[in-house]
Amino acid sequence: MNKKILFSQQTIVINELGMHARPAAKIAQLAMEGLGNIWLSTGSSGVDASSIIDILTLGAEQGSKILIQAESYEDRGIVGEIKAFFDIGFGELENE
Repeated sequence: MNKKILFSQQTIVINELGMHARPAAKIAQLAMEGLGNIWLSTGSSGVDASSIIDILTLGAEQGSKILIQAESYEDRGIVGEIKAFFDIGFGELENE
């Protein structure tokens, strides 16, 4: 698969449970709104961010570095939304 990446941002999985079905579904929902393809990768392996199953195959645990990539520069807002979702721990962080 040959992809041309025009925009990317990096983030880290910060919640204790890592990536699981509920956040994968939300990320896939956001990615499906894109004009082009959006990808998630943990280094050597990259997956289609619009596929819940593909996202779960990353096996992203707490502390995993994630690169969010878009093939369309117009999707930079969606990349930002996905990054923000990671940055808030998928809304699952305990109140301190």
